[in-house]
Amino acid sequence: MESKKLEKPRENGTFSTVQGVMKPDEEGRRLFPTMKSLDAKKGEAKAEKTAAPEEKAEAKPAEKIDFSKVKVEPIFEEMVDFDTFSKSDFRAVKVKECEAVPKSKKLLKFVLDDGSGTDRVILSGIHEYYEPEELVGKTCIAIVNLPPRKMMGIDSCGMLISAVHEEDGHEGLNLLMVDDRIPAGAKLY
Repeated sequence: MESKKLEKPRENGTFSTVQGVMKPDEEGRRLFPTMKSLDAKKGEAKAEKTAAPEEKAEAKPAEKIDFSKVKVEPIFEEMVDFDTFSKSDFRAVKVKECEAVPKSKKLLKFVLDDGSGTDRVILSGIHEYYEPEELVGKTCIAIVNLPPRKMMGIDSCGMLISAVHEEDGHEGLNLLMVDDRIPAGAKLY
């Protein structure tokens, strides 16, 4: 058995140290003071959580996908050594601007914040799957150390990462988007 010093709350809101003996399996059963006011009623927290039903009504239920109809490419059998892999610079990028490339049915032109202080332009052939305005403000993943490649007269300086699959004989694509709390320029390992 292990001896632990615990803080026990007093009536006046201060704490006193109590010597306690706990068995190792009781580790998770400690009592810790909370930040709740002693005057708070027990039902107030629940009332606050259910106070905004309009917000819950706006949330769409997750769309169910029948993955039995989905095909993915087989995993490569050829191995890549770690040094080769680590040469690819994957970064979180924020979409500042996105627009359709004139005279192209597939290409979208992204102006991205990659954390360097200089805007990065990447072209991606995903217009069939996304409208430009729905991507502005999103946080995506890009490889930023590819050599520039001219597409429709515009230099594309990197590649946005997407997940591709086949469903019912049609290609499906999802641009990899991550939590917006991830800052521009964060490196992926």
